[in-house]
Amino acid sequence: MARTQPAQTPLVIIPARLASTRLPGKPLALIHGEPMIAHVLRRANEAAIGPVIVACAEQEIASAVEAAGGQAILTDPRHPSGSDRIHEALTRFDPNRRHDIIVNVQGDLPTIDPALIAAVLAPFLDPGVEITTLACIIRDPAERHNPSVVKAIAPFAMDAAPGSIARALYFTRTATPSGDGPLYHHIGLYAYRRAALERFVTLPPGILEQREKLEQLRALEAGMRIDIVLVETMPLGVDTEADLARARELLDPN
Repeated sequence: MARTQPAQTPLVIIPARLASTRLPGKPLALIHGEPMIAHVLRRANEAAIGPVIVACAEQEIASAVEAAGGQAILTDPRHPSGSDRIHEALTRFDPNRRHDIIVNVQGDLPTIDPALIAAVLAPFLDPGVEITTLACIIRDPAERHNPSVVKAIAPFAMDAAPGSIARALYFTRTATPSGDGPLYHHIGLYAYRRAALERFVTLPPGILEQREKLEQLRALEAGMRIDIVLVETMPLGVDTEADLARARELLDPN
């Protein structure tokens, strides 16, 4: 019997803070006259999956969001991760628990295709899925052994098409798995069932998480289920001045 899509009430939360190591103040970096966070806010709204709020660590970001017509929630600047930041924002924005799916869109993705944000909801058709994320095939050979490129390990078929879904088995910075076949570049965009997010932020850091410096391993180590949607393109994450220049080029209206 075919399953029907359960009712979902997603909420999109964009965590943002000024204290970036490689590009300080990047949420406010101007791209064609607008701060980066305004571009990310626009992309998230264009996904049209639910309300969008920005979980800000500083008032400067909140002011920029409000100037762009968005809603900002100020959160504790001492949060160790974006997951903790979005959890606080969720609790304050939605104390009556109207929203059951929380989509975490990173605040440094000004060029992201809104369709990618919507795609992360598909695995929740399966009630056993707790967390979802995205990956795409690595096509640049130099990325296979680059530790900055996080690899998603999941049993996708060799001919899997965009939109295919597979269960995450691991995430790593190494060129894994071995043998013939593609490697998959993990895209750091997540969606959580509300109960899964609430559980995740109570978990202590995992042993493998601390070795790989990958927060998502905490969930796997605790036995939580993460499903991955295969997508076609890798969004540009802005971490350096060169990335910022590239974003300006991609978003040039001329």
